[in-house]
Amino acid sequence: MSVALERAALALSVPLFLVLWHGLSTSGWVNPILFPSPLVVLTALLRQVQSGLLWRDLWASASRVVIGYSLGATAAIVVGIFTGRNRLIGNLLVPIFQMLRPIPPVALVPIIILWFGLSEGGKWFLVVWGVFFAVWMSAHLGVQRVDPLLLRAAASLGARPRSVLLHVVLPAALPTIFVGLRTAIGISFYTLVAAELAGAFAGVAYRIELSHQNMQTAEMMSGLVALGLLSAMADKGFGLLARRLVRWT
Repeated sequence: MSVALERAALALSVPLFLVLWHGLSTSGWVNPILFPSPLVVLTALLRQVQSGLLWRDLWASASRVVIGYSLGATAAIVVGIFTGRNRLIGNLLVPIFQMLRPIPPVALVPIIILWFGLSEGGKWFLVVWGVFFAVWMSAHLGVQRVDPLLLRAAASLGARPRSVLLHVVLPAALPTIFVGLRTAIGISFYTLVAAELAGAFAGVAYRIELSHQNMQTAEMMSGLVALGLLSAMADKGFGLLARRLVRWT
């Protein structure tokens, strides 16, 4: 397959999707009120931009993701290093984490409302929960998979444990850790949706739920578009950052 054809496919991907979407919406096969065309959704999105509601919702949602992601990822990397490097700590914590890890954040919504009410703390907690286990697993496995020859070589040269951790273990584990960090970006956004649907006064998912209650399908879909674009931008930005920071992968 030629490079030109591959580039053409990449360039036409989104336009073709929009054309198919518009064609289906205006074909008469579906109800255009329940499945509005891209132009109707774009109009609804522009109305939210002009009213200022979109910027308010984006700020509320982005701040929750940033705070929850930062707290969850930082804690997960630290704990993952300990469980990966220390067998005693690993044996103590890994069975507990493996039991808690499959619990989806949305299942915690009722008890989080009881614990935190409708405060921001509950929303942060849900994002932290979703992010923590994905990053912890990558950090734990990344540390465990460091080449033993590198560790023995550092020890034979008289490197102290702290130096081994900073100059051998972390650089070797970073590629795996960054995979978990990038995966956790997507997790943080769908966890955010569960958090905002559980009770909020601003946010993209909150606006989607409000539009649903008022049967405003175009506004609902414009919220989905905004949430998708925000998540895609975050993922793309992290990918660029990872390529700069982890150049030896």
